[in-house]
Amino acid sequence: MTPTQKRIELLAPAKDAAIGKAAVNCGADAVYLSAEKFGARERAGNALVDIEALVRHAHRYYARVYIALNTILTDRELDEAFSLIKSLHAIGIDGLIIQDPGLLELPLPPVPLFASTQMNNDSPEKVLFLEKTGFSRVILPREMTLNEIRAVRSKTSVDLECFIHGALCVSYSGQCYLSYAIGGRSANRGACAQPCRRLYSLVGADGKVFAGPKHLLSLKDLNRSASLSELIDAGVSSFKIEGRLKDIAYVKNTVGFYRRELDAVLARKKRAKSSSGTVIPGFVPDPAKTFNRGFTDFGLKGPTAGWSSPGTPKSLGERIGTVAKAAKDYFTLTGPHDLANGDGICFFDARGELRGSVVNSVANDRVYPDKTGGLTAGAVIYRNHDRAFLKTLTAKTSCERRIAVSFVLSGTPDGFRLTARDEDGNTADFSVPAAKQPAEKKAQAEETLVKQISKLHDTAFTCISVTHTLPEICFLPVSLLNTLRRGAIETLIEARERARPRETAAIHPNDAPYPVKTLDYRANCLNRKAVDFFRRHGAEVTEMAAESGLPMQGRLLMRSKYCVKRDLGSCGKMTEPLFLADENGRRFRLAFDCDGCRMLVFDDR
Repeated sequence: MTPTQKRIELLAPAKDAAIGKAAVNCGADAVYLSAEKFGARERAGNALVDIEALVRHAHRYYARVYIALNTILTDRELDEAFSLIKSLHAIGIDGLIIQDPGLLELPLPPVPLFASTQMNNDSPEKVLFLEKTGFSRVILPREMTLNEIRAVRSKTSVDLECFIHGALCVSYSGQCYLSYAIGGRSANRGACAQPCRRLYSLVGADGKVFAGPKHLLSLKDLNRSASLSELIDAGVSSFKIEGRLKDIAYVKNTVGFYRRELDAVLARKKRAKSSSGTVIPGFVPDPAKTFNRGFTDFGLKGPTAGWSSPGTPKSLGERIGTVAKAAKDYFTLTGPHDLANGDGICFFDARGELRGSVVNSVANDRVYPDKTGGLTAGAVIYRNHDRAFLKTLTAKTSCERRIAVSFVLSGTPDGFRLTARDEDGNTADFSVPAAKQPAEKKAQAEETLVKQISKLHDTAFTCISVTHTLPEICFLPVSLLNTLRRGAIETLIEARERARPRETAAIHPNDAPYPVKTLDYRANCLNRKAVDFFRRHGAEVTEMAAESGLPMQGRLLMRSKYCVKRDLGSCGKMTEPLFLADENGRRFRLAFDCDGCRMLVFDDR
């Protein structure tokens, strides 16, 4: 199947409505966030009234708001989730991200449904099934390569969404049970305790330590900014930034960066973004200057190494330079730098432990931090808090977004008409009765006309031209020009809302066959409706989700594209069996699918 050429979407995360508005202002074509309950980030819930305010703001720019209702649900929760979905539809959300297929057994309102990556959409057959089932979009696993995305595109026409930036889960999404097995906190229920960010040692059956204790399961952050063009060619139409728990500085910086990069790609390809307006940034975006653990493209073009961040799960920030001299109260670097008072810095000491400090002052080439303990010549200095950059970034005027509009003033039988036309082709007229008095000072009158009609600073618009069709320039009082401008803009806003692109997608139950016929706990069925869904599609659920209270001993806890042996450069060099041992003495058996280049983690405690 060959899809029609779609507009390209930059999709941003938001912990709350304020961050969502900032993301839109910095150029996001769409924003996703959680409602009060049932989002996969339980600490990022939002009230309906706040979501509605974000929807109104986003819709000004033809940007969209999606709600992540992507946890698996119990039987008792289905009714509450159904009621919430109806309320979300009523306030005008543009899409709903779900994981639980039991929801499709309910009479949902016609809101477009997006299949969360938690649904484990890891093959063309599964994606095609979701398309046939009625999903408007499928969110692809981060683990997919370009070739795998192309294979999906060749067999489907559904919108494809792809992660391009942010934190990486070490397991396939929806298929990690490590947090639940250790402490009962389920990732599929929005309560992951992030055990992948803890310290582990890689050990043999006899207790021999091959590596660690280090953060052996903690991955670097995703950054696919260099591959946007190839991803578009592969069939991706929505580019997703991860980070529903990130602060406003992170979101502004990352959205600003990808808006710039994506616009350059779209210009070369003569493709269009999926919302209106041009961003006027008040800063130069740089992903290294806000939260990051280092970057990787996560093997987008095939298996590579260097995906993990074993030294720390914390943010390192940007690499500044190497220490040339470490004195008692200062250090110098081998090259030029721009460290300044109030900057936060960090480095690894001789034992590989991360240490942090704050710059008190900089004099000539000497940097005076508040602490120098553990700092030696040769250490790499990172800046994890750029005080000046963050000050600029958090200013209210750090991002402005304006929709281009042109005006034409013309005469009517009893007065004047101002016609406004925006960049999307919407037009609006506003007329005012007034006497037509030829201007004595025509140049000054025309200058006043252009000046007053161009004053759009308190709106979402920017004026690109003001012309007139009057036989001769008239004297128009400033108050009249202001009335014409305000009326034309208010009418244009109404016209834009009437013309705003809207999508609906009613789900019609069918019996399209599911590509897998027997499903165990990894299908994540926590309610009877989910079981009914799979049965209707020809698949039998043999056991309920882990979260139903299923004993996890002996079971597969994680399937990962990341392989600790490959990242350590030790493929074929270690005697198996191998185990990951945590600080509490728990051991998890590893198995290796070398043909598929995958690592498996089992609960053999």
